[in-house]
Amino acid sequence: MTETTSPVPMTGTYRLQLHAEAGFAAAQRIVPYLADLGVSHLYLSPVLQAAPGSMHGYDVVDHTRISAELGGESGLIELAARAHEHGLGLICDVVPNHMTVPAATYLNQPLWEVLRDGRDAGTASWFDIDWDLCDGRIGLPFLGQPLDAVLAAGELTLGDHAGDPVLRYHDQVFPIASDTAGGAVADVLSRQHYVLASWRDKAEILGYRRFFDVDRLIAVRVELPEVFHATHRTLIDLHRRGVIDGFRIDHPDGLTDPEDYLERLRAATNGAWVVVEKILEGDEELPRSWTTAGTTGYDALKVIQTALTPPTGAALDEQWREVGGPTTLQETELESKSLVIDRLLQPELHRLVRRATGAAADAGMPLETPDVEAALRELLVHVSVYRAYVRPGHEPSQEALSELDLITAKACAARPQIAPTIEVLRRLLADTETTSADGRDLMVRFQQVCGPVMAKGVEDTTFYRFHRLTALNEVGGDPAALEGPDPAALHLWAEAQLDSWPDGLTTLSTHDTKRDEDVRARLLAAAEDVIGWRALWSLVEAAAGEHGVDAPTAYLLMQTLVGAWPLTPERLSEYLLKAAREAKMHTTWSDPDEAYERRLLGLGARCLSGELAEAIESWLAELGSADRAVALGAKLLQLTL
Repeated sequence: MTETTSPVPMTGTYRLQLHAEAGFAAAQRIVPYLADLGVSHLYLSPVLQAAPGSMHGYDVVDHTRISAELGGESGLIELAARAHEHGLGLICDVVPNHMTVPAATYLNQPLWEVLRDGRDAGTASWFDIDWDLCDGRIGLPFLGQPLDAVLAAGELTLGDHAGDPVLRYHDQVFPIASDTAGGAVADVLSRQHYVLASWRDKAEILGYRRFFDVDRLIAVRVELPEVFHATHRTLIDLHRRGVIDGFRIDHPDGLTDPEDYLERLRAATNGAWVVVEKILEGDEELPRSWTTAGTTGYDALKVIQTALTPPTGAALDEQWREVGGPTTLQETELESKSLVIDRLLQPELHRLVRRATGAAADAGMPLETPDVEAALRELLVHVSVYRAYVRPGHEPSQEALSELDLITAKACAARPQIAPTIEVLRRLLADTETTSADGRDLMVRFQQVCGPVMAKGVEDTTFYRFHRLTALNEVGGDPAALEGPDPAALHLWAEAQLDSWPDGLTTLSTHDTKRDEDVRARLLAAAEDVIGWRALWSLVEAAAGEHGVDAPTAYLLMQTLVGAWPLTPERLSEYLLKAAREAKMHTTWSDPDEAYERRLLGLGARCLSGELAEAIESWLAELGSADRAVALGAKLLQLTL
């Protein structure tokens, strides 16, 4: 494990979400306040140059520059100097897994070169591109309708950028390869190193690994030394100069080899303090071999909330059954993971199928493609962690093999007719000594897909369907904690943390948590008053019936109102649309049901005034300071651990 090398001892961080309206200069102004607050480090969101208008910084376009919108390198250096004057250090968020595909693709120069020059580009190795899918071209599903319709409407036009010929589609700009600019638009397009298609055709056309299901975030191959150096040189140099003291690593499970990446980062920074955004499921532990100070703290959030969950699980479970929501968490997760594989992650599944078919043939165990697809799908549906950490060329750990055995057994039980194919895949996924290119790629790529299945299937679908108590439906959280809240788990976790990861982070809120910690605290406090809970639900349920909104969604609405009260109509409406579309039950992001959404928003608006609003305010008054007691108790535990 890494030892802290920061000149400022790490005791506590304060995260700053930077953007154009709140950059380095704004951060400088609050440094004295943060010093008085008692933190040791400012924890900055990503600082490299992101796409224009970015509000978060995770959509990097240029690794060589500090964001101009934030204040540039000079602004960052001034912020560090101001922090150092007050005895504080800087921690910076790093995004090694992906870059953005901006509308004006020339903003991402490494990608621009690949789109222009194809496999001959000097940066062709940078990105995880599926060159075989479109016969050596890159599939880009960025059109609003099929290509023929776009061409017929004259929406795709020829133009120039900085003296070079380009193709334009509304605000999108694509390069044109050398000596291919002559002729009609369709003819020019046919000669490019990319294929443009409708976003609805992504299952067949998308030609690169993404961050989860976000088409505009293309995976970067930092496992290659030259790519690691090019994408990390600026931040490592700032660390060497004493501007940045440590790093938070975004989504390490997307990388080809997280352990190798951390070792390389440690060597490049001479042992900088580094934490990883790692979501641990169940009793899963962070790999002891990782050179990191620990996680960003989701595991702490889970055990703290579990310790503070009220012993009213039986009553709330009965209420949830009466509402008519999904019966079990396990079945909801399986259905949700199955749905996201079929609807959102088809490009990833299809690429896995081709690799698995090739690997099986190389191993002398040829398989039929339809069986391979069905078997891979079933294995992915049953994954229960974000990654198993099987590394080509390294003996797999017992933990990794146990995870593969578990999902294999569950997949075989669910689909016994293809059990032989599933068993073959199990052998291939654990064959770390294989010399087959397809076999090694399958081993890594399968693990890279497990994370998106868990994130989209559990966090972004299950947690919007199974809302028995939404305070527990949190990133890294466990809704099943309602069935057996146990403070003992907190003590066991604390002992293990002190023993193995004493310099890791604890947290109650991050930029990714679905609800603020105060909202969750109020819901935990309210859940103790089952009588009041049921009384309010009876009113919301009646209103939902009048508005034609299903009871489970109305139950989520009730908890949202209680936890976040008071809310503005705009804030509530935005959340309700997001929640309903993430649930994918009655409406979706890709195909919204406008009639259902109008009914839902109408119900939400009704709850903000009149009898329902009075009932909410009356109950919250009865609860008194119970929510503050839970919130302060949680914060005290977090700061103590």
